[in-house]
Amino acid sequence: MGSSVLIWIFSALTLALLCSSQDFVPADNHLINCGSDSDTKVGSRVFSADKSDSKLLSTPNHVTASTSTKPTPDDSSPLYQTARIFDKPSTYTFSINRQGRHFIRLHFYPFVFSTYNMSQASFDVSTPNHGLLSKFTVDGIKVKEFSINVTSSSLAITFAPSANSFAYVNALEVMSVPDNLIEEGAISYNPKADFPGVVEQAMETTYRVNMGGQLLNYANDTLWRTWVPDDEFLLGESSRQTINNVRAVTYVSDGSTEEVAPRSVYGTASEMASAGTSNTNFNVTWQFNVDLGFQYLMRFHFCDIRQNGSLNQLVFDVYVNSLLAIKDFDISSTSSNVLGAAYYRDVVTPLISDNMLRVSIGPSNQGSYPDALLNGLEIMKMNNSMGSLSGSAALSPTKHGSKSKVWAIIGAIVGSVIAVFFVVCLLLTFRRRRQQEAMGHSKTWMPISISGHSHTTGSKFSNGTAASNNLQYRIPFVQVADATNNFDESRVIGIGGFGKVYKGVLNDGTEVACKRGNPRSQQGLAEFQTEIEMLSQFRHRHLVSLIGYCDEKNEMILIYEYMQNGTLKSHLYGSEYPSLGWKERLEACIGAARGLHYLHTGYAKAVIHRDVKSANILLDENLMAKVADFGLSKTGPEIDQTHVSTAVKGSFGYLDPEYFRRQQLTDKSDVYSFGVVLFEVLCARPVIDPTLPREMVNLAEWAMKWQKKGQLEQIIDSSLAGKIRPDSLRKFGETAEKCLAEYGVDRPSMGDVLWNLEYALQLQEAVVPGEPEDNSTNMIGDLSPQVNNFNQVDSSVSVAPFGVSHIDDISNSSMSKVFSQLVKSEGR
Repeated sequence: MGSSVLIWIFSALTLALLCSSQDFVPADNHLINCGSDSDTKVGSRVFSADKSDSKLLSTPNHVTASTSTKPTPDDSSPLYQTARIFDKPSTYTFSINRQGRHFIRLHFYPFVFSTYNMSQASFDVSTPNHGLLSKFTVDGIKVKEFSINVTSSSLAITFAPSANSFAYVNALEVMSVPDNLIEEGAISYNPKADFPGVVEQAMETTYRVNMGGQLLNYANDTLWRTWVPDDEFLLGESSRQTINNVRAVTYVSDGSTEEVAPRSVYGTASEMASAGTSNTNFNVTWQFNVDLGFQYLMRFHFCDIRQNGSLNQLVFDVYVNSLLAIKDFDISSTSSNVLGAAYYRDVVTPLISDNMLRVSIGPSNQGSYPDALLNGLEIMKMNNSMGSLSGSAALSPTKHGSKSKVWAIIGAIVGSVIAVFFVVCLLLTFRRRRQQEAMGHSKTWMPISISGHSHTTGSKFSNGTAASNNLQYRIPFVQVADATNNFDESRVIGIGGFGKVYKGVLNDGTEVACKRGNPRSQQGLAEFQTEIEMLSQFRHRHLVSLIGYCDEKNEMILIYEYMQNGTLKSHLYGSEYPSLGWKERLEACIGAARGLHYLHTGYAKAVIHRDVKSANILLDENLMAKVADFGLSKTGPEIDQTHVSTAVKGSFGYLDPEYFRRQQLTDKSDVYSFGVVLFEVLCARPVIDPTLPREMVNLAEWAMKWQKKGQLEQIIDSSLAGKIRPDSLRKFGETAEKCLAEYGVDRPSMGDVLWNLEYALQLQEAVVPGEPEDNSTNMIGDLSPQVNNFNQVDSSVSVAPFGVSHIDDISNSSMSKVFSQLVKSEGR
């Protein structure tokens, strides 16, 4: 009976501790859903309507915007479906009940409303004493979090549009935080000294990382913060192992608190792999992108949650950019000798001169045995000497007095001179153009510099088969109009985000596809330039060739080779194109995989497509697949980098969730999108279909459930029923499943995807002796006699090593004929 009482008491105490995470009630808690006429509940919090007559807002000109578009199809948050747009500097003013540190969170999601394309907005955001953002632009969902020390009874946040632009915001949070969240006591490691004045600093949260754990959001955090997993930042997955032991976490009086970091952060950790081995001598390292010219407050969270841990054993070193930041760190000496006590240490960096910040933990000579762990990490940018967090954001003029006036006068003078010069240049340009028109000439300016040179061209242009340097030729508008019968609507063969696509016939009889930019499109000059830059460098039989472009009369027109059989999507569903057989679908997937593999590996630097989908895979007259639409493409990371940090772009349903969460792009983002295409090819249905039952709306999620149950044949396209060999379907499903792995590091390369698809085709075409060729239901016999029979390979075929698709493509030969020389009885 006594033990039962003890267990009950322990359970009650544990529940009380867990519930304490909800005890914090901020004295100031302004939550605004900008542009909305009704209150919005997000979790346990209510965002108030930002009505046009709101007393919070002081602005000479503003617009209320709304959209039905969501950042992702499954995003139920309405915060990103309304916005407040400002054409002039505008200010929100919030009353402050309790002075001290406050969080400011600004929510942004650009959408198109009327004539406002928010992805093209550029603006500054500031408070009276601090510049928060300068010439800020965003083309994907973004939450910017700042913390400042408020010393007055009100807080003004000003949005100031850049010249010829506008500002906007979707939602605002101004919330007071506990006094102990930021305290004095930070140390500088170069030079080694205390760092005074941290409490007065304005900060921007750059990273908040849950080491060894999962994504945590407002539902898991007392202060409604977001903590991201550390996988994306880790250099060398094999160097660490993860620990999860939330029950071991204890908050002590001289340590951390639930408000500093939640129990779920301290309850997980990344630890040295093979910890405790006597000869272990390496570091676990993470890498982060940061801005130059600022100092950063780095908060390290520690808690010894090892199952068999004991005091006086865990001693290790912490490094920042190869400099020793914390030497011989002994957790037990900082936590009242309580095992599992939560603790944090603040370190301030010197001025950052490299945009890569590396954090490492490693064994110390003072430890009983080699080991090190880290539970959480926060990296916060601190304001510079001008009070700015962006380097150049405008500050309140009351703080700078006469200096601001002097600079304003200088700026006005310089601006006037520039304006006069600009007007003179316009007049000269106009005069020259009039002279050219009188002489019967049109301009021949090339907007994109190819291979480091600019070009002028004559009147001839590529016929689609000429050498790659003919891609530089610019086609006059009159010839494009003539080729498309003056853009006759009957010639429209497709409509995309850039604009309509017309079928055309050039003077020499070459059939072309002309993609004409729509001025009201969300895509524009950047995509136009990217497309020309990318395709001018590539020539591959599985990439659609660019024949030319036209930029006259404010037009943006791209001219491609014509693909007679349209998109792969149109052969799967929703059109009058005939359905493809399984072999034809496999070969189309193989062709697209070859094109993507070439993009990732066939050039000096990897190119990431960023918009892989069935609508961007085209089929020629022989049903050979080619990847198209490179307007969103981006060059990959440098050799010493793991990813490219960039705003999220892509198509709903195909978008890599890891890229969406981290805004860190790798070639594995293309692999994820291609995995969705594979299931789309197999099931012949849209990737997002809101008319279906909830569990079926998202194709990737739905198909993965059946794949993991081993019953993928239950959901395949009815026209393929009984026509796919079981082994071929198994290999195809396994390949798609690997592509859709949650983390990019677990996904295969496009080379490996290509190898497996070719193997799936071989399994489909293999004939068991004595079996009719059209009987696809029988199992496949032993293929091993074909192994290593290289002497029979067609001499006209260029065979690449396993996993690598040779740039000199083999599409003109039978895939099965070539692959039969390479196949083994098991694929990758």
